[in-house]
Amino acid sequence: MRAGEGGPVAIMAGSGQLPVLLSDSLRRSGREHKILAFRGFAEAPTRERADRVVDLLDLHGMTRVLEEWRPSAVTFAGAVGRPRASAFLNALSALRNRRELAALMAKGDDGLLRSAVGFFEERGYVVVGAHELAPELLAAPGLLTRAAPGPHERRALEIGFGTLEDLSARDMGQACVVTGERVLAIEGPEGTDSMLARVRAFRRPCSRVRVEAGGVLVKTAKRGQDWRVDLAAIGPRTVVNARRAGLSGIAIGSGATLILGQERTVETADRLGLFLIAVPPADRERER
Repeated sequence: MRAGEGGPVAIMAGSGQLPVLLSDSLRRSGREHKILAFRGFAEAPTRERADRVVDLLDLHGMTRVLEEWRPSAVTFAGAVGRPRASAFLNALSALRNRRELAALMAKGDDGLLRSAVGFFEERGYVVVGAHELAPELLAAPGLLTRAAPGPHERRALEIGFGTLEDLSARDMGQACVVTGERVLAIEGPEGTDSMLARVRAFRRPCSRVRVEAGGVLVKTAKRGQDWRVDLAAIGPRTVVNARRAGLSGIAIGSGATLILGQERTVETADRLGLFLIAVPPADRERER
């Protein structure tokens, strides 16, 4: 067993605000932690706090650092891009044969993420989710903004949650955009911001796609998803991009979505006139 009883929490840090927010939460609780940042993904505020920086595929370097730290737990925080298959094959050739890796790549992002968790667990480390270390980051149920969804938007978010539930088994993303009763876009590997950029392009005068005014961004964790990696999240940038895409609001799954910088996120939504609502699981089931 390599995990060190009473050792620090090791934050494996990718892009976005989550690594810093998680570090802040652990500091407030007095829990020791160290940050291992992924080069090319971790942003400046994370790199400034990082205890070490490694390449994403440098598994030898990661394990060497963790053996030195002897962490009580390992957690993944922040997004990372999906490397090309050849990068995985070259980097992991000493650990898995190429046929196994090719099969793994065919499983999609969920399969890869579960494999990353398994890699550390097989070496005796306890892998936990950011939501377990900082539960206050999870969205609580209810309306968070001054603006509220009307009947039209309520119907759109119902369709959105139903669509995401139906797509869960297909590993097709955690978000979609619904206008009226039409699913306009589904999140792919490019992420939520890029999906919203596509919706924004649909509204340009030169677009061949006719789009109804308004619309709702719906986002929540996939059914059966391992919450220890890649848990659904929104933040102020999500709100800004939703507004640029011409949407009326955002609906997220309460208890299944992280709100990064909640105060600023809600303030941004209020300033831009968007609603933000967190829908509990029971309500999402009734909507189906």
